[in-house]
Amino acid sequence: MNQTSDNRVSDAPSNNWVYRILPVGLWPYAQLARWDRPIGWWLLLWPCWWSLALALNVSLARNYGDADPLVGPFVIWFAFAIYLVLFWIGAIAMRGAGCTYNDLVDKEIDAKVARTASRPIPSGRVTMLQAKMFLIVQALVGALVLFSFNWFSVWLGLASLAIVAFYPFAKRLTDWPQLFLGLAFSWGALMGWAVMLGELSLPPLLLYGGSILWVIGYDTLYAHQDKEDDALVGVRSTARLFGEKTAIALIILYGVAMVMFGCAFWLAGVQWPAFVGLALGAVHMGWQIKVLDIDDGDQCLKLFQSNKHFGWIVFSGLLASVL
Repeated sequence: MNQTSDNRVSDAPSNNWVYRILPVGLWPYAQLARWDRPIGWWLLLWPCWWSLALALNVSLARNYGDADPLVGPFVIWFAFAIYLVLFWIGAIAMRGAGCTYNDLVDKEIDAKVARTASRPIPSGRVTMLQAKMFLIVQALVGALVLFSFNWFSVWLGLASLAIVAFYPFAKRLTDWPQLFLGLAFSWGALMGWAVMLGELSLPPLLLYGGSILWVIGYDTLYAHQDKEDDALVGVRSTARLFGEKTAIALIILYGVAMVMFGCAFWLAGVQWPAFVGLALGAVHMGWQIKVLDIDDGDQCLKLFQSNKHFGWIVFSGLLASVL
């Protein structure tokens, strides 16, 4: 049977607000957008908010000594707050659009994998046409957010669509689909800086590179849930590639990511609380590797989800550095 008896997907939490508040008829669309699994939009959002916070440090430093020391910082903080909200809306919309697009492309594969067979499209609760229309609606919301930014950021955001479009096909062509997810999910590390400052420079590029490695690491954990089914249907992943050497790979990926984050912070001139946050984040990453059991799918999922906390730790340090 391809769907659960109460129209929920098999790998989603049953106590989510989607099932308490939304009418049953809207459940399949909420499941397509993964509203019942908010971890995805959190992970998409963190590079955006990190980049915004890093640019906030730079903006306030540049404003130091201006003729009006009150108005300048107020305007910067106000813009920062607005951008936080806009990126939050955009992350939810674009993560939902991306998941819907992936489900359209992966319909046949999802039907063969136990964890994904109950999703709306393979289970038949949403038609391909309905899913496409829902994709367009979500993309329009994302577009409204994007076009509220400066033109440099608009063109930069549009440039990411090529990566997003290719990502679902990567697992058919390469052992590194997580790399392409990283390229897409980390794009916000460029966007936040561009939105705040209207430019790009080395700090956001280093933040982007570190975020890519972070994404590869945490999505490898996620992919270990499906490695047996993936092997049967021919889906490739870094989980299958790394295998028993996953812990070593994570040490390298997370380690280099932390070095790149640290260099980005240093070049941006942030204060010591940001580096304290980064050090605490490194401890969290080390904990993930220490307790990892790649053959325990439930644990891999929990470790994957714990990267939301890593995001909060790094973001809090960046904010603390300007307070």
